[in-house]
Order: sequence, then C-alpha cells, then structure tokens
Amino acid sequence: MIYPWHQAQWQDLQALRTRWPHALLVHGPAGIGKVSFAKAIAHALLCETPAADGQACGACPACHWLAQGNHPDYRLVCPENMLEEAAQEKDQTVNEATKESTKKARAPSKEIKIEQVRSLLDFCFVGAHRGGWRVVLLHPAEALNHTAANALLKILEEPPPKVAFLLVCTHFDRLLPTIVSRCQRWPMSSPAAAPALGWLNTQGVGPQLAAAALAQAGGAPLAALEYLQNKQLTQWHRFLLDQLAAGANCDIYACAEALQTTPVALVLGWLQRWLYDLSALKTAQRLRYYPDEAAALERCIKYLDLLKLTEYARTVNLQRAVENHPLNSRLWFEELLLAYRSIFNA
Repeated sequence: MIYPWHQAQWQDLQALRTRWPHALLVHGPAGIGKVSFAKAIAHALLCETPAADGQACGACPACHWLAQGNHPDYRLVCPENMLEEAAQEKDQTVNEATKESTKKARAPSKEIKIEQVRSLLDFCFVGAHRGGWRVVLLHPAEALNHTAANALLKILEEPPPKVAFLLVCTHFDRLLPTIVSRCQRWPMSSPAAAPALGWLNTQGVGPQLAAAALAQAGGAPLAALEYLQNKQLTQWHRFLLDQLAAGANCDIYACAEALQTTPVALVLGWLQRWLYDLSALKTAQRLRYYPDEAAALERCIKYLDLLKLTEYARTVNLQRAVENHPLNSRLWFEELLLAYRSIFNA
C-alpha cells in the first residue's frame, strides 16, 4: 500500500528499476508506513504485469500468491514476537526456520536470530521459481543480533544475482556500518501536516483530535491512528502525562506500578517528547508535541533546572539503545522517574 504522502517518493523510486540495487535500506521515523512502502516494492518486483506507475497489478498469478501469503520467491524475516501479527497479514510469508524457532521458544524473541538469516541461503542461491526476482523483506533491521548481522553481511558482500534485499529500520545508526555501506539508503521522513491530517480525517478522526494525536506522535500518522484506536495506550499515556505534570511531586512508585506492562519504547518516546517541550518552552516559549498540555508545562518550568534537564534528557536518549532489554521494567521505570524528579528545584 502506498500512502498519499509517499506518492512522490514512489515515483522517484522508479528511476532505480533499470538497475535495481541488491539491497535497499528504507529508514525513517516510526509510524509513517515504511514497511508498507517496502511491501509495495516487493510486490512490484515480483508482479508479472506491473501497472504504468510501477505498482503491482494485483491480478497476475504472482500477485494472487502474495495475497494468499505463499509466493515461493518472497521471504519475510522479522523477530519472533512479530510473527503472530505477521501471520494475520495476508500478503506476508514467514520463512520455515522462523516458524520452527517460534515453536521451540518459551517466550518470543525480540531479536532476529542467526538461524533466520541462515535459512535464507538456500532461498538466495537457488533459482527463482518464476524466473524473475527473489525478494527478502527484513524488518526491523536493527533487531538483528550480532551473529545474525554478521551472517547477513556475508550474503550482502557477495550478493546472488536477481535477489533483492529490502531492509527497513527506524534507527539505522544501530546497524553495523558495514551492512549500511552495502545497501543503497532510501531515507523517508514524516509527512507534511496537511496530507497526514487529511488521511486521519478519512479514517474517521475529527480535525481537532487528529491534530492533537499527530502532534503527540511527532507527525507520524500511523502512530497517531494506532494511539487513538487503542484505549489502553491512551490510558497509559494520560496517566504518565499527569504524573510528569506533577514535577517534583511525581509519584514514581504508582507510575512504575501502572506502567510496568507498557512497552518500554513507548514510554521512552512519550518521556522524550515531554522533555523536549519542557526545554522548548523554557528556552523559546514554544511547544511541539503537547500544545494541549501548555498549562501543566508552564507550571513545571517555574521550578525547572535547565542544566539538570539537559543532563537527564541525555540519559533518557541513551536508554533508547537498550529499550528492548530491560531486566525489570518496574524497577527501571522507578529509577528513570526518580531521576526525573531531581531536575526540579524544591
């Protein structure tokens, strides 16, 4: 699916069709539709009668197989914890090694493992069933563990003919530099407000609610829609904002108790945006993410130590590198929020 804000990039991409790179790295902010864009590329490469604009026709045998999730020349590689979601997508095919690994695992892994990459060897070095491209879609690429990343690097160093790797990631700086250097980078950015808001309106979201959710999501329309459709997320978010608004009186233990089952990456994102608005309001009298929380932010900056805020924001940013591996979420949140209280003067 090509979202409205990706149409121009899709047209730019067609210039590569005459000499398609063996590996394309699609990267950009979360929640803007990068995976959907990469799927559209995969479908277009495998389609036997593509449309004039380069998109898959949706009617040829290859498109039917993709729709049913069983095209022999297409492989999806993703962490085990995403497999259940992937299985619900009609146009996704999960490699057999990944399925077998999931059966054996007690808890789904958040990493892409070496077995998943090794299972691609036969796929990559055996001829295509339809005589055209073989396509591997791997996301999120930053989920590759160290051994899996090195195994993938070996394939990319000597790429087999007519095999296209599509790597999708949000934080390409977490990838091995040698993997990045062997890919053609395709950066994507958050859309302009007008098309994003227009799309949210077509999804049944009112203008005012859409504008607030889009701001909180950092301009990412898919993330904004997911937030609005998930009542649990909105409750978690509201609880955290109320606690952050309390400044030095933030109840760290109640907050950690309530949020301990919340995805750490989400909480860190919300916290980072709150800290950004604190800094922006203190130094430039403007807000980016939480304009509806202006009164609470104004109260907070009266007691804010800007130097401590800067140091704390740096600490939170560093936590993003290990956001998928907290040993104990509750204790981790307690420590993080205890440090938050310290940025305010008594």
